[in-house]
Amino acid sequence: MAFTLRQLQFFVAVADQGSVSRAAQKLSISQSSVTEAIKELESDLGVELFERHSRGLNITHKGHQFLRHATKILSDVSDARRTFLGEQEQTTGQLQLGVTSLVAGYVLSDILARYRRAYPGVDITAIEDNGDYLEHLLVGGKLDVAVMVISNLRDRTALQSEILEVSAYRLWMPLGHRLTGADIIGVGDIVSEPLIMLTIDEIEENTGKLLAAIGARPHVAFRTRSVEAVRSLVATGAGVALLPDLIYRPWSLEGDRIESRDVSGSLPVVQVGMVWRRGSGLAQPARDFIGIAQSQRTVRQRQ
Repeated sequence: MAFTLRQLQFFVAVADQGSVSRAAQKLSISQSSVTEAIKELESDLGVELFERHSRGLNITHKGHQFLRHATKILSDVSDARRTFLGEQEQTTGQLQLGVTSLVAGYVLSDILARYRRAYPGVDITAIEDNGDYLEHLLVGGKLDVAVMVISNLRDRTALQSEILEVSAYRLWMPLGHRLTGADIIGVGDIVSEPLIMLTIDEIEENTGKLLAAIGARPHVAFRTRSVEAVRSLVATGAGVALLPDLIYRPWSLEGDRIESRDVSGSLPVVQVGMVWRRGSGLAQPARDFIGIAQSQRTVRQRQ
């Protein structure tokens, strides 16, 4: 029996939420319906998508691989529906995009793929840089839209923004770490651990503020601008990391497992959104890009 879109939607929801109960609550359906759909999907594919344990579910390596396919299928279906809803004539022109390092591969890539499929006649140019410089380019009219971390957007009088995703910080640990079995992890439990620090966007600043608030001076074992380096270092036991769930993946490039857990207390969140110059008359390609991004956000919220 071939899998259905409904099964894919349930699978993506469980992968996002980390448990059947939370996915069922978000989808407003029964847990048994979600459980049955996942079992049928695993049976059809012939693989286990999740590892079951007393605390919930962990997505498997095969499940992680299938997740991207499932998300793309659901996005393609959404695009196909748009095609037959009386869409406008083919848009042409240019679109100047900006993106910060943290979100380039985690938010922009999917939005940009959908935009290219919907508006192949638009010539797109994108640059990656830090938030301050992207704000400067937006205010100066050098960029149409930027997809960036907006938690600490500085020039809110000149710029307009819209949130696409909010991501909480979580603790990343290697498999078998002493804290993986803890019922509750507090910030104080992390103080003595060697810390792998990601230094792009506002991550290092947020982590420092968090630890400073409890009077702790972090033991930073390694600083890097590479998310993949963080994954490898954490997975091999070089330290732990406090990072937004947005960029969490359960495997390093070498195939080693990475655990992720909630931390009690007031942890910061990362807001990712679109930014454009306030009061500017956006060209049609920019307005279309914003519309695609908004619809992508809606799809994720429904999953």
